[in-house]
Amino acid sequence: MGEESYDVVVLGTGPAGLQAAIHAARAKVSVLVMGREVKSSLYKAHIENYCCLDRTTGEDFLRQGIQQATDSGAAFLHEDVIKIAAEDDAFAITTESDRHIRTRALVMSMGISRNRLGVPGEKQFIGKGVSYCVDCDAGFYKGVEVAIVGNASAAASGALTLTFYASAVHLICDRLEVTERLAIQVRASDVILHENRKVKEIYGKDAVEGVMLDDGSRIPLSGVFIETGAKGAVELAATLGVDLDSEQYKYIVTDTNQQTNIPGIFAAGDITGLPWQVAKAVGEGCVAGLAAAKHAKKFR
Repeated sequence: MGEESYDVVVLGTGPAGLQAAIHAARAKVSVLVMGREVKSSLYKAHIENYCCLDRTTGEDFLRQGIQQATDSGAAFLHEDVIKIAAEDDAFAITTESDRHIRTRALVMSMGISRNRLGVPGEKQFIGKGVSYCVDCDAGFYKGVEVAIVGNASAAASGALTLTFYASAVHLICDRLEVTERLAIQVRASDVILHENRKVKEIYGKDAVEGVMLDDGSRIPLSGVFIETGAKGAVELAATLGVDLDSEQYKYIVTDTNQQTNIPGIFAAGDITGLPWQVAKAVGEGCVAGLAAAKHAKKFR
């Protein structure tokens, strides 16, 4: 499959990403928006404190934003990002269906991960065998048995990555919900797939020793990776050298133009920190979209 090229790629279809796409596209650059709006934290919410707008559903709000971005000239790809690599003055993106996309400017507006398993032992063993980032921590689990929990692209691609480190990799999920290509890769690999199963407990003494599933069975392990959605902005940002806040290592640091410390990478919305409000996300998306378009035009 050949490489596609866009001036600006926006990661995320929440209010920040859609506003960035609208402004970037109206600045006359080619724009691709990646993600699934149904995964936005706003999708199932209601809005009643946004200036000049009556109470509405998050679903309708996003639907209108997608239409506006499309009308402005932005294209959409409803897939998750698996990998981003810096290449000279551009960025190479690999998607879950193995599409390859090149761009001069990135807008990271994928929100933050609020998903936890909420099972006994999870909080207790964070940093002691429980991890939320395969790319960050895979190297600590060389030659030992691990599990990864989740049914979306981050879990599936993470499981494949872990096979290069761990002695055995278990992928635990209710039902694998990824592209056909990624599903085939997982099933053809050495990953041990446990479908229609849920983790009920992470157990151990001083560190993780295993997990108990909902059927009462136990899997002895040294590590549990929790990846319950798409690969998050923080994980992708970390691999690119983007600065995160020094206190929680949770938010992307930007300047007044929403630019990160890496030229060509911008961020907007929840991923830049509190408050988690639509008004903030839209404002930052506007700034990021305009700044990303201006950056991309330098290379014409």
